[in-house]
Amino acid sequence: MLVALDPLSMEFLYYLLLNLFILFIILKVFSQVNKNKNLPPSPFALPILGHIYLYKKPLTRTLQSLSNRYGPILFLQFGSRPVLVISSVSLVEECFTKNDIIFANRPSSIAGDHLTYNYTIFAWSPYGYHWRNIRRITTIEIFSSKSLQMSAKIRKEEICSLVSSLFRRSTGGSSQHFNLKFMFSQLMFNIIMRLVAGKRCFEEFIMDLDEQKRLHTLSKEIFAPGMIFELGDFLPILRKIGYTEEKCQIKIHKSRDSFLQNLINEFRRKQIHSSTTTTGEDKKKKTTIIEALLSIQEAEPEQYSDDFIKGILLLMFTAGVDTSSLTLEWAMSLLLNHPDILQKARSEINHNVHDRLLEDYDLAKLPYLHCVINETLRLYPVAPLLVPHFSSEECTVGGYNIPRGTVLYANIGAIHRDPKVWTDPDKFMPERFEGVQGEKEMGFKFMPFGVGRRMCPGANLAMRVVALALGTLIQCFEWERVGQEQVEMHETNTGVTMPKADPLIAICKPYPSMVETLSQV
Repeated sequence: MLVALDPLSMEFLYYLLLNLFILFIILKVFSQVNKNKNLPPSPFALPILGHIYLYKKPLTRTLQSLSNRYGPILFLQFGSRPVLVISSVSLVEECFTKNDIIFANRPSSIAGDHLTYNYTIFAWSPYGYHWRNIRRITTIEIFSSKSLQMSAKIRKEEICSLVSSLFRRSTGGSSQHFNLKFMFSQLMFNIIMRLVAGKRCFEEFIMDLDEQKRLHTLSKEIFAPGMIFELGDFLPILRKIGYTEEKCQIKIHKSRDSFLQNLINEFRRKQIHSSTTTTGEDKKKKTTIIEALLSIQEAEPEQYSDDFIKGILLLMFTAGVDTSSLTLEWAMSLLLNHPDILQKARSEINHNVHDRLLEDYDLAKLPYLHCVINETLRLYPVAPLLVPHFSSEECTVGGYNIPRGTVLYANIGAIHRDPKVWTDPDKFMPERFEGVQGEKEMGFKFMPFGVGRRMCPGANLAMRVVALALGTLIQCFEWERVGQEQVEMHETNTGVTMPKADPLIAICKPYPSMVETLSQV
């Protein structure tokens, strides 16, 4: 039986069919264009939005599930931005050897426009003379072997302060629950602040409510690594109509800039005050990063502005605090879930260190401790997608054409758990790193600090801090979980780094053999 449609219904039906036809043509043309360009495999893309509809937090897991389906090289279109995702050893090697200079740049973003001093910060500066100059200065003044040796005393004193606080609170007669995420953040802020300005952020690890709020402000509102991209970076129209986090970025920048400028001004006042009382030999001695940078500025004030100095200081806080504190938290979480490995690490320390606290020079004699840290970084790399790269010109990767202006994500989190590369990839097994002499020996299958010319320059500093802190905590205290359940190992991902979803809470008590030593710290 046929039903007659009224003219209005017929008009709507024609309109609907016309729109579906137009949509079909657009999708057909779009797919044909991509096919002709010989682009890598790609999921179905919507007009204008591209693959934004596929995005879910954490981004690492989203990209991993897509790579599992489409292969180790994946091409996405996030709005107006082409994105390349690679998740195999061979593709990473190709990108960062044959195409290393092409991918040596960083993408621009709303956050970058406001938080990087016009992209002059080392991590975000375009590849070229300015970037090479900053790398030279930071290598000499901050990350050289001499500088690391000179800062050993600071690292030791701050770690002693942490264990002393734990000792006092864990010997009160009742079990104390310690928020290790909280304490590791304090530790790293104090170390970085002393390296930068010669003073501590927090005088005591036992803090009142006001100090806790200040730590939260520093770690979450001022010096958090933050988001690389937001929706407005992929859909520029959203920025034009004000539908972005731009106002928030401006507010964060003002807070950061004020904090850093105050540190610089404080040192300038000290220099003026001490200029008449300091001997010539003392003037040559630079004990903090600010002093060293101000000395460089004094020699060439036109080239090295205050913004240049603040950019380097900012990188120390944003890249130095969060990454090392998170690595410590992941490592302790794994050890609490694997008490046999915890005991093996302690036995190694006891065998090599007697009747005193662990020192920086002892670390070379503790290969298993380094295996524990490397295995932690394999399973839970702090930046599982690294900091994104950006192609400066068209190139080929894996036999596919990659357009100029493509954002590159190297999914090292996937490579670190690739069953083709690692045996039992999801198992915590530090022994797999035994006999490995340094990260370079692992090639492109282990890259917790990045790879190529843009890899993290502070890797040696981070490893020394983490090794000494973790080793001292293992040496001094017997650690237990809160309850019988395993520590949850779920992660969250809101920016560059990958923190634990739930802060690590643990119980500890000093080993009887360490009581006398700890009471003298």
